[in-house]
Amino acid sequence: MSDIENSKKMALMAMDALEDRKGIDVHAIDISEISTLADYFIIANGTNSNQVQAMADSVQDALGRAGYLTKNVEGYESANWILLDFGDIIVHVFDSENRVFYDLERIWRDGKPVEKESLN
Repeated sequence: MSDIENSKKMALMAMDALEDRKGIDVHAIDISEISTLADYFIIANGTNSNQVQAMADSVQDALGRAGYLTKNVEGYESANWILLDFGDIIVHVFDSENRVFYDLERIWRDGKPVEKESLN
């Protein structure tokens, strides 16, 4: 499996895990051509800190079962914005207020929005 195919697989698994925990407005952005940080950003939000943490836990659990380990986790305790770095993908789980405030989709608008179906 190529690196980009592996990244697509990881992104799809993360999106599914977020949706399983009722993540709101789950989006993927392909940043592979504009950044060396990762291939994809996955962005979602929850309605409260417990849900935000549950969403992050779900992503770590799903990807961990598939053999993908988290390289870094930021913001878990405050649960305003949890960043999960898996190397090839970076998952951002926000509360509603911080999602609007930081507006990553606008900041990374040079990336390509990705429909979940195209990751299959």
